[in-house]
Amino acid sequence: MGILSNTVSICQFRVAGDFPAGDLFQWASQRLAGNGFKSIDQGTAELSVGWVHLDDHRQSDFAAPGAFWRDHYLVFTLRRDQRRLPAALVKAYQQVAEHEYLAENPGLSRVPKQKKEDMKEAVRSMLLAKTLPVPSTWDAVWDTRTGLVTFASLSPAIIELFEGQFKKTFEGLRLVAVHPYARAEQVVTEALKPALAQANQAGSDAALDLIRSNQWLGWDFFLWVMFRTMHDTSEYRITCGGHGEMNEPFAAYVNDRLVLLSSGENGQQKITVAGPQDHFSEVRTALQNGKRITEATLYLEKEEHTWRVTLKGELFHFASLKAPAVRLEKDDSVDEHSEKEAVFFERMFVLEQGLQLFDSLYSIFLELRLGSGWEEESTRIGKWLAESDAL
Repeated sequence: MGILSNTVSICQFRVAGDFPAGDLFQWASQRLAGNGFKSIDQGTAELSVGWVHLDDHRQSDFAAPGAFWRDHYLVFTLRRDQRRLPAALVKAYQQVAEHEYLAENPGLSRVPKQKKEDMKEAVRSMLLAKTLPVPSTWDAVWDTRTGLVTFASLSPAIIELFEGQFKKTFEGLRLVAVHPYARAEQVVTEALKPALAQANQAGSDAALDLIRSNQWLGWDFFLWVMFRTMHDTSEYRITCGGHGEMNEPFAAYVNDRLVLLSSGENGQQKITVAGPQDHFSEVRTALQNGKRITEATLYLEKEEHTWRVTLKGELFHFASLKAPAVRLEKDDSVDEHSEKEAVFFERMFVLEQGLQLFDSLYSIFLELRLGSGWEEESTRIGKWLAESDAL
């Protein structure tokens, strides 16, 4: 699913490094074009990776502004074409080639090792020439105003591919994942930054250490939202900047699906609780037994609009993020390119508004979690969980 789809899975990064001096458009145009996708349809190459246009995955020329420039956004798509040969198919053709060779050389009982390797390469080349590469694409949006990059994939392998291609393309820059602790640094108030730093359980600034050592952020956040879903109005106010006005009301709650995990002598144990929740009794029992919520379906509502997302607690990845549908009035006087741009801007508006609501919810949680009110709130949550014993 691409970034323009009504439902999309995304992760975010912050761009680190020094931007080059001079014209940003000219620099980005040259760097994207220099690392643009090159077709392998007519050859036997197994893999090709490069950038293409968001609106046309056949195009990799970034000379015109309309190809990738949208106001303060840079938009581009990572394309990977790959030929895959089933091992069983290669083996079958290899056996045929070996039988033919032995038939032509009756004095031999087996194919020499080097000859066998040459045959294998010849078989692979022959099969590759008959196999069309399979294309895959993943969209990226770089907000040069905030320095955030939104990428439409949650696959670890694809994220690694994207990070490597980005670093190769934009020399001197790199991507830093916006994980729970990094997002906390973005949304927490200046007054609470010392408390956040003190609560940081990582021993270094390495992203992997910050993620693994601060899983408590996701655990406590899910627990708090679930408790608030049951005991409060689930109404909040916007506290982070964005398209919505500060202090505007919105609602947030968890429902439908929660995933819990625990680690013990027998390895990890995982349970999934699906379906609309009444009292979260099954989840509360699992929490009492030492499990932690690691994933949940979160709803965000503002006026008549609803955002639904499966939030991954360890990394704060947004899976199956369904935003309000983008609907534009048809106008025959508007050309196709302008219409596509209008769809893009409207789509980014609803996506960013949903993320603004999430950041506000996270900020409100951190205000409580890092402040003096957490002890009282934690006691209330503990009493509520204890009620599960009587259910």
